[in-house]
Amino acid sequence: MAAMIKGILIAALALGSSMQQPAEPDAKATVTAAKAFLGALTADQRRKAIFAFTSDLRSRWQYVPAVRQGAHLSDLDVKQVSLAAGLLKAAIGESGYHKVEDIRILEAVLFELEGQNASRDDKAYVFAFWGEPSLEGDWGWRYEGHHVSLNFTYRDGKLTSSTPQFLGSNPATVGSGEHKGKRVLGKEQDLGFAFVNSLSAEQRRQAVVSERAPSEILTGMDRKAAIQDRTGIPYDKLDSNQQKALMSLVSIHAEVQHPNERARRLGKIDKKSIVFAWMGSLAPGDGHYYRIQGSTFLIEYDNTQNRANHIHTVWRDFDGDFGNDALADHYAHSHH
Repeated sequence: MAAMIKGILIAALALGSSMQQPAEPDAKATVTAAKAFLGALTADQRRKAIFAFTSDLRSRWQYVPAVRQGAHLSDLDVKQVSLAAGLLKAAIGESGYHKVEDIRILEAVLFELEGQNASRDDKAYVFAFWGEPSLEGDWGWRYEGHHVSLNFTYRDGKLTSSTPQFLGSNPATVGSGEHKGKRVLGKEQDLGFAFVNSLSAEQRRQAVVSERAPSEILTGMDRKAAIQDRTGIPYDKLDSNQQKALMSLVSIHAEVQHPNERARRLGKIDKKSIVFAWMGSLAPGDGHYYRIQGSTFLIEYDNTQNRANHIHTVWRDFDGDFGNDALADHYAHSHH
C-alpha cells in the first residue's frame, strides 16, 4: 500500500511540475463548430435546441436521469452526430471528449447490469444553446445527460465560465463484461487516497473531519453553490511536496476541459485560501468523500453509493457559475 501511494504521489508531482501557464482560451473554434452543428439541424431541431440567453433554463442543470430540453443525441443523424462530436472536441479537447464519452458508455454497461433497464440510455444526452454562437456579445451552451453536465458561457469571443462541471461514474470500476476494469474517474479516486494517506498523523487529525462520508455531494444541483464549512487542513499546513500533490489533484478535476481553459482555471486560484477536508474511509472499498475549497471555487468528490463503487464529482465557482461574475462586472460598467 505504501509503495502504491508513493508511486501515485510521484506521478502527481510530475503532473504538477508540468502544468501549463495560464493562457487565454480561443472561442473561435468553438463558435465555428457550434454554428456548423446548429446549421445541420432541421428547423424543428433548432427550435428545440436554442433558447434565449436570459432563459431560466440556463441555470437549471442536473446530473440524474431526467427529461431534458435541447437537441437530443437520439434524434441526430450520422452527420449531425459527427458535428456534435466536433463541437465537444473544439470546446474540451480530445482528452476531455474521450472522458465524457467513456461516461456515456457506462449507461450501456448499466443497461446490461440492471437487466436491460430501459431508463439506462446512452443516447439520452442533449445539447442546449443560450443565444446564437457568436464572437460578439453573450451566448452559452450545455452538454448534459446522466452523470455529465458541462456548462459554458462566452462574451465577445472569450470563454468566461465552464462551471458548473459535473462528472460521475457508475460503476466506478466496471467488474465484468466488455469494459471490465474501466475506471473513468480512477485518477480522481487514486490521487485523493494517495494525498490523504501521505499526511502525517497530526495532519490527518485536522484533514479528516468525519469518520462517515455523506451519501452525496453536499451542494447537490443547487443553482448557486453554497460555501461549505472551512474545516480541514489549510494549504499552508502542508509541506511543499504535499502542496504540489494537492494542486495536481485539483488539476485532475479540470482535466475534462480544454488545456487552455484548464490553465485559465488554475491560474485564477488563490492557493493560500485552499482547505482540504476528508470524510469516511481512508482505503478503497468503503464510502469516502473529499472536498477542496478555495476562496472562489469548490471541488467535491463522493463515492458512497453502490457499495462505494459510484463516484460523483463537481467543480463549482461561488460567483462565476454560468459566467455570473463576468456578467455582473459587464453590466456594472456598461451604460444601459
